[in-house]
Amino acid sequence: MSNIAGYRRPMAGTQPNHLHPPYASSVARSPRQPLVYLPHTLSEVTGPIVGPERVDVKAFDLTKQHKGEPLGERIVVSGRVIDENGRPVPHTLVEIWQANSAGRYLHKVDQHNAPLDPNFTGCGHTLTDSEGRYRFVSIRPGEYPWKNHYNAWRPAHIHFSLFGPAFATRLVTQMYFQGDPLIPYDPIFNCTSDEKARNRLISQFDWESTIPEQALGYKFDIILNGRDSTPWENK
Repeated sequence: MSNIAGYRRPMAGTQPNHLHPPYASSVARSPRQPLVYLPHTLSEVTGPIVGPERVDVKAFDLTKQHKGEPLGERIVVSGRVIDENGRPVPHTLVEIWQANSAGRYLHKVDQHNAPLDPNFTGCGHTLTDSEGRYRFVSIRPGEYPWKNHYNAWRPAHIHFSLFGPAFATRLVTQMYFQGDPLIPYDPIFNCTSDEKARNRLISQFDWESTIPEQALGYKFDIILNGRDSTPWENK
């Protein structure tokens, strides 16, 4: 076990602070004592493995999961999943979940008075290909109020979960949209103190993946670990 090579931990400032008082929930959730980092073991650097038999090949298109068409602006979100050395992470599970175009989640806890969309569940998954590429078709999520502070609104965003090659590289993060005026005011986005790292959470408009007359494309590359790793949703 002593010969197991662990993954390099992120550089200071490139990940969200555990305690960020403007994000009210972090006050109760954050640890009060310094963290104890345990050495990586075999199970954390070698698994889990999710094969194609566990994946619904149609789940990447969130606009085709029901009989009718969902409301809202169609988008394509695609990119690459890579490791800290720039190598592709192939055949790894990527999951997303998001609010509908009115800014409401299909979840009993979400009682925002925006309408639900019977043709949009807001969840999808896929596997990266041999070059670490992934692709989703969805609708642009709406902004929504969240009561963190007076007149608090979350910018449009999509949640991502990635297993990577092992538990040690598991990543849960959020993707934002370029030019959204709410981003500078969002406490969750601003939990990450390093500006360059924060901006890795913002997708870029992409002509190559844009579908003529159907959907705008957005590129969002994800780095699982190391110096330039994509910031977590909230640690």
